[in-house]
Amino acid sequence: MQSKLIQVSLDARKKAYAPYSKFYVGAALETSSGMIYPGCNVENASFSLTICAERTALFSAIAAGEKDFTHLVVATENGVSPCGACRQVIWELCGEIPITLVDETGVRTETSSSELLPQAFGQQDLGS
Repeated sequence: MQSKLIQVSLDARKKAYAPYSKFYVGAALETSSGMIYPGCNVENASFSLTICAERTALFSAIAAGEKDFTHLVVATENGVSPCGACRQVIWELCGEIPITLVDETGVRTETSSSELLPQAFGQQDLGS
């Protein structure tokens, strides 16, 4: 299944809208029900309104009623890891989850949400 996730993330990367940075990112999120949600980054001239591929995939899955995630793949030109904002969102919505980082040639790096965001915090830490 991981090869399918990688292909979905690479395909999603081709759909990214990145006229400013020219940094195209794709993501593929697998759920425990076996569904795969793609995501791509979408930039905006008002840079703070830009959304990353990882969050696009996660928010699409949440909007579809999914809540249990099993694997995330992120595809970039050079296999870089998610930004800090995405790391926090991944932790909050997924908890501990394996993450595969892949470059455009398919070279992979395996990691996890806890490795990307050590000493993470979430809703339980806010005292609500």
